[in-house]
Amino acid sequence: MSYPLRNALFWRRNLMVCVFGSFTTLVSLSMLLPFLPLYVQQLGETTQAGIVQWSGIAFGATFFGTAITAPIWGRLADRFGRKTMLVRAAIGMAITMSLIGLARNVTDLVILRLAAGLIGGYASASIVMIGSQVPRERSGWALGILSTGALSGSLVGPLVGGFLPDLVGIRGTFFVGGAMIAVAALATIFLIREDFDRQLDGKHRSAHAEPLQATNWPVIGTLLLTAMMVLLANMSIEPIITVYIGSLGVPVDHQARMAGIVMAASAFGSIITAPRLGALADRIGAWKVIIGCLLVTALVMLPQAFVTEWWELAILRGVMGMSLAGLLPSIAKLIRHSVDERHTGRTLGYLQSAQFSGQVTGPLLGGQIGAHVGLSQVFFVTGALLLLCAGLTSWVSARYADVRHALKS
Repeated sequence: MSYPLRNALFWRRNLMVCVFGSFTTLVSLSMLLPFLPLYVQQLGETTQAGIVQWSGIAFGATFFGTAITAPIWGRLADRFGRKTMLVRAAIGMAITMSLIGLARNVTDLVILRLAAGLIGGYASASIVMIGSQVPRERSGWALGILSTGALSGSLVGPLVGGFLPDLVGIRGTFFVGGAMIAVAALATIFLIREDFDRQLDGKHRSAHAEPLQATNWPVIGTLLLTAMMVLLANMSIEPIITVYIGSLGVPVDHQARMAGIVMAASAFGSIITAPRLGALADRIGAWKVIIGCLLVTALVMLPQAFVTEWWELAILRGVMGMSLAGLLPSIAKLIRHSVDERHTGRTLGYLQSAQFSGQVTGPLLGGQIGAHVGLSQVFFVTGALLLLCAGLTSWVSARYADVRHALKS
């Protein structure tokens, strides 16, 4: 009996636990966004250009680490089980998140953020588990629900980060985050169920698995590139959004709070539409949802360069979040359908690597453009890249129509 059939009774409960775990870990990872520039300044950086650049580097370090190790963890999940990778990620992230609160300088901050990415990645492991267990005809909906959990964490995190430092201090906030992830680790250990046979699903599968179909690689490559662009678009401004808020005239004492609201707006918009767009992809085809969402996101990106009030930016980020929500579940659905069951973990690991590459590139790109050209230019560059990506995706979906129909996309 295949792995999905043996786990047919577990995937719904596992989905709920993974939603909770993804929510918790994303809260902890994203709550530093509103005060990250302030923490960088507290650790010794004084110039605005230095604060902007180091904030981008420190934030992107976690995702750089995850981009490197996600395919490795995906392969190990295929060999040793998905639950093992979830537990490893939760425990590793709980430890490193707490240690960030003990950073002595900016170098420590970057190294610890990098370590969190190298050994963490709970949300990535959740996608591998649910993507492997859920029936294919329900994959769009299930991945949309899972995405909602992560997006909810991204929404609540900046809000928590805007208020919690006033109560426990910036350093204390990281200890709270570590404790939250520890709760997710316990829930994963005691509630996740998996029927994994190492002999049948691991070594045997790894030794006898056939190579991925060559005809699918243009499709898979385009989907991986699109996933990278989605995260690049979302993250290009967020690490320096506190500075952008300040340029709009918000007083220093309120910048972290207002930045938290603006960042949360994007995730709030995504929560509203993620399950619906995931279900829509199941009905009308994931390619149509991807192309449409790319175009809408690109168009909504441009007006953000012209706002004069922080609440205008919050509204536009909310609308952008609504369009972004349909992209990652649809991409994961197509990739899940494009490979044999034996390669699911590895290929979804590549997907996570692509996404986190975007989360690395976005902050670095936004930080460099913001520091040397201007903050508003970040929106123009990102919007143009999304339009190019929409054109490429449209061409590939038409050029490889036979593959597309074979994948029932």
